[in-house]
Amino acid sequence: MPTQSPRPTRKAVIPVAGMGTRFLPATKAVPKELLPVVDRPALQYIVEEAARAGLGEVLMVTGRGKAGIEDFFDRHPELETALEKKGDEGRLAAVHESTEVAQVHFVRQGEARGLGHAVLQAAAFVGDEPFAVLLGDDIIDARDHLLEQMLAVQAEKGGSVVALLDVGAENIDKYGAVAVEPGGSEDVVAITGMVEKPPADEAPSTLAIIGRYVLAPEVFDVLRETPPGRGGEIQLTDAMATLIERGDPMHGVVFSGRRYDTGDRLDYLKAVVRLASEREDLGPDFRAWLAEFVADLPGTGASQA
Repeated sequence: MPTQSPRPTRKAVIPVAGMGTRFLPATKAVPKELLPVVDRPALQYIVEEAARAGLGEVLMVTGRGKAGIEDFFDRHPELETALEKKGDEGRLAAVHESTEVAQVHFVRQGEARGLGHAVLQAAAFVGDEPFAVLLGDDIIDARDHLLEQMLAVQAEKGGSVVALLDVGAENIDKYGAVAVEPGGSEDVVAITGMVEKPPADEAPSTLAIIGRYVLAPEVFDVLRETPPGRGGEIQLTDAMATLIERGDPMHGVVFSGRRYDTGDRLDYLKAVVRLASEREDLGPDFRAWLAEFVADLPGTGASQA
């Protein structure tokens, strides 16, 4: 039966309990979500995205070694006083931004048992409302209103909605892949099945699930009954597959905008360069320097002229 949403989506859940091993040794002391993308932590971009979409209450599912995240979203009176005395209004406003962007709550996962288990920790916070899950490795450009579109689709069709990206056959084995049918518009599809990281020749499509979800609260009951899957962890995709199998509506929004992957070292560097290049304050000088730097790299045509 289609899920009827009793209330609009108001809350977002951001899992941040991962150890960030791909960024060691930096993440030995600093949570990976606080690594700077230009001059703001990756996590701040995610919270700002939720707030822009009207999700003013955010729950972060944390773990050991993540106290720095709570400190970042808390007030820092000594720093604020020092900036006030210096008359540094620009930096003071930036400090206030991180504490005022949304009402941020925290819960500890306790044991790293997978994304599905992390989402399950949000059950008491969410209650019986649909809710968004935003993964911190994907930054969606502020000019692309993906989350807003997903919320609109969920409000219209009920059930759950996921973000999809066409990653091509050569990359689909790195993602959860979906089987789809037309969903009523060019970039909205109905999802009829999903499989985690299939070989290319077994994938139902080249559409991959990326780190944005708007989930019906019924997912919590399913997660409680979901056994450990791939890697011995409770997989969110397994729970979503169960929802599909029992007839709950599941739709996907096919995204074609600007996405910055900060979960991989190379893609993280690309994200920093792209976002810095487009900044009004840094962009002109940075682009000029970047053009000179690239021209002088060994192996480029300019450096061999």
